[in-house]
Amino acid sequence: MYRTGDLGRLLPDGELEFCGRADHQVKVHGYRVELGEIEAALREDDRVQDAVVLLRDEQLVAFVGSRVTGPFMDPLTAPVLRETLKARLPQYMVPSAFVVLDKLPLTANGKIDRQGLAALPLAPAAPSGRYAAPRTPTEETLAAIWGRLLNVEAVGIDDDVFDLGAHSLLAMK
Repeated sequence: MYRTGDLGRLLPDGELEFCGRADHQVKVHGYRVELGEIEAALREDDRVQDAVVLLRDEQLVAFVGSRVTGPFMDPLTAPVLRETLKARLPQYMVPSAFVVLDKLPLTANGKIDRQGLAALPLAPAAPSGRYAAPRTPTEETLAAIWGRLLNVEAVGIDDDVFDLGAHSLLAMK
């Protein structure tokens, strides 16, 4: 009716039922996000063969198929992809999780199998690797709370909880 991209149908009783979107636009943390824009930014990396971004459990998840790389190229990892996107996109458009695959699964007709990707299990985000233990009782309490909320074994004082999957709604918990 208004060409918003929303799909709906008129029910026999006159009610409108929302059925989804005609495009790949989603709302994340109050922002409208076009998933194709994130996918295009990921494909700018020479090591990325293809990319699909989905919304799962109110979080953006990037599934990346990697190209065969040369001996002098860094391997394609979640931290590398996150840093690449942070330089190109606003923070709210950077996925909370990255799944790097040799190749993205395809349907019988050769298209990327988005439903198959949506069913893949996600590993919890990994801390930065430069673990610095909490020093005070307050830091210990906060690290324990974030670790429980994010399903991460040890959150250090230098870890960015947003890189580990946190968002403003989770912070309210």
